[in-house]
Amino acid sequence: MPVEEHAMTPPTLRERRRAAATQEILDAAERHITEHGPAALSLRAVARSLGMTVQALYHYFPSRDALVTAVVTKAYDDLADAVQAAVDTAAEDPALPRLVVAAEGYRRWAIAHPECFQLLYGTPLRDYAAPAEGPTTQATRRMSTIFERELFDGFTAAQLAAADTPALSPSLRAYLEQLPHYGQGHLPPAATALLLSAWGHLHGLVVLEVFGHTSFLADHQAEIFRTAMRNLLADIHRRIPEDVDRTGPA
Repeated sequence: MPVEEHAMTPPTLRERRRAAATQEILDAAERHITEHGPAALSLRAVARSLGMTVQALYHYFPSRDALVTAVVTKAYDDLADAVQAAVDTAAEDPALPRLVVAAEGYRRWAIAHPECFQLLYGTPLRDYAAPAEGPTTQATRRMSTIFERELFDGFTAAQLAAADTPALSPSLRAYLEQLPHYGQGHLPPAATALLLSAWGHLHGLVVLEVFGHTSFLADHQAEIFRTAMRNLLADIHRRIPEDVDRTGPA
């Protein structure tokens, strides 16, 4: 069968039923996390909420780790979807930098889904380790790509390599040089250091808010966050020189 014809073959009834059942299980797992917290997630609890036996659920997820991996992957994808949707509407306010829009999309999703956010970034689940280079890794790379693009859009590799950062030790520079990247091109070590610093600042503010540590700011938390993201972006862009040859590789 030609590749084109095979790609257009609709799923069978059995495949559609399995996909629907899998989605129902994931939805039930998310509800359980929302009601009881990530640590309480178990196959037995999810099966009971659906009127299934654990043995029946094993046909879809052979272990708790498999279910956790699927739930974590979905949560990362939902978060990335929210960030990308925010960026896609950035044209509605051209005065607001797209990086700030992306960061605010990240913040809104985290506040609206604190239990799922805790699953992703809170205390690791006991006895669970995400599979190396598995679906959770792919999902986090998608998020990284969005923020990398919005942070460095319009700059060449030569400009990013010349960014003004505190001196990196030879060992750190070598380590950053060999890290994989998922954006449109390889990031020089200086740019990678800036990206990690920006991520730590952005994520740290969101964690503090989601876990209630900035509640003393009351209704001003959104404004404080926007100001912080504007300042962060301005500081990073000041560190990237304008007089480097812009004809270099992007």
